[in-house]
Amino acid sequence: MKIGELARLAGTNVEAIRYYEREGLLPVPARSDSNYRIYGEPHAERLFFIRHCRSLDMALEEIRFLLHFKESPQENCAEVNRLLDRHIGHVAQRMKELQELDRQLKDLRERCGDESDADRCGILDRLSQAIMPGGKTVTHIQGTHRQATNPNLAQGNRGKAK
Repeated sequence: MKIGELARLAGTNVEAIRYYEREGLLPVPARSDSNYRIYGEPHAERLFFIRHCRSLDMALEEIRFLLHFKESPQENCAEVNRLLDRHIGHVAQRMKELQELDRQLKDLRERCGDESDADRCGILDRLSQAIMPGGKTVTHIQGTHRQATNPNLAQGNRGKAK
């Protein structure tokens, strides 16, 4: 089958297939006399495997690792289990981060009613505040208004005479 047929069969696009080939996840297909790529059932099966892994948010390196074990059925799959355990931990961490993002967005949304003018919008006001390490917000960032004409101010020594 040609690349377009494989793409339709796998529910992906041609560019993704070419990308997986470049990354070494899909074997290089044979070429026809007219230089078209010719794919077979093994390509389709491997592409389904890759797409399933990607749907589980696995990185290309993780997929490459799993493909190694898929091609080496005699090897012990303890490393596959460890990879999946690490991936589960990664997903759990991302879920915490996304829950925090959800909380922040909801907090932001509560800062403004639907009928406010943009110049009094609590959302825009909050987004205009700098976020410092640790999540503390400030409306004025120290040091942004220093004047180079006064050496005491330029060096951060406000009010200190030398």
